[in-house]
Amino acid sequence: MTMPDPTSVRAVLAGIPDPETGRPLTEAGQVAAVEAQAGAIAVRVGLTTHSAILHAKTRGRIEEALRARFPDTGRITVEIVPHERPPVKLGQIGLPAKSVIAVGSGKGGVGKSTIAASLAIGLARAGSAVGLLDADVYGPSVPHLLGLTGRPEIQEGKIVPMRLEVAGAAVPMPTMSMGYLVPPGEAVVWRGPMLHGAITQMLRDTAWGPLDYLVIDMPPGTGDIALTLSQILPLTGAVVVCTPQDVALLDATKAIAMFRKVNIPVLGMVENMSFFACPDCGKRYDIFGTGGARRTAQDLDIPFLGEVPIRIPVREHGDAGCTASNFDDPVAGPYLEAICERLVGNLAAAHAARPPLPSLPVL
Repeated sequence: MTMPDPTSVRAVLAGIPDPETGRPLTEAGQVAAVEAQAGAIAVRVGLTTHSAILHAKTRGRIEEALRARFPDTGRITVEIVPHERPPVKLGQIGLPAKSVIAVGSGKGGVGKSTIAASLAIGLARAGSAVGLLDADVYGPSVPHLLGLTGRPEIQEGKIVPMRLEVAGAAVPMPTMSMGYLVPPGEAVVWRGPMLHGAITQMLRDTAWGPLDYLVIDMPPGTGDIALTLSQILPLTGAVVVCTPQDVALLDATKAIAMFRKVNIPVLGMVENMSFFACPDCGKRYDIFGTGGARRTAQDLDIPFLGEVPIRIPVREHGDAGCTASNFDDPVAGPYLEAICERLVGNLAAAHAARPPLPSLPVL
């Protein structure tokens, strides 16, 4: 019979990586308390909001590791508490964000903006601090999808972003888009340097506040905004959205090649409009084919993050400006939640797989 004590419990916790950094929980003061005796173990572990969507899984992993090490212990309690770790300002513009995720597509009409908005909303619902930038200057759709109107104000030299109330979010989600600055129906006719300046200004001059994630809705295709972002900001990576048919997959492959060419890691693919589930009989119809994005992701050695079905309520929610309601849809909601969780889970796995940082010399 193995008797637990605080030292042996902490040794188990040393084998559990922090989802945000990949470093052992014991290295950054994230083990707040340990109580251990013959019949019970109670630990309190601090996790950041960056990994909020993984808190339940991390708790389960800790419980499983403790149970394996101390099988005769009757009760094991793991409490997750907040752990503060402010973001380091990124790039030459000093963006206060921990992770920057671009969402792109090889062509228009595949639901890229819906997926970008859903990723931001899903992460915010889980408890992360999230911002959403609509970088599709020529065809901004984020304001309509979120039901936000009005013109941002300028305070103390900063653009005050429009904010969306999201259920579960600690604070309203800041959003910025050219759609807030240009009257509806007015075309933006700009050359490359003006696009570069507009994107830089929205990133640099918006009062985002400290963020766990900034999600960027990219323009469709392989334009130069990806090059602009790669020059001014260290992006965590890109998510590529496509539909199952071959022509969309060909364009998605070009988008992946573009991101790789400008040294932006591809975090995975999402297959939107993957299938239609009949609301009357529940039968699945693969209207645009099936499994194309999964096969393409496998061929290109990138993660497949998941599929999203065709749903009339999803279209209705977007038209009505309440995209957040997609998560309440009994069919689409679980698929969207799984994509968000898989994305952050892949980031956590990548962090844990990185070689450990060298220890600082003792002076």
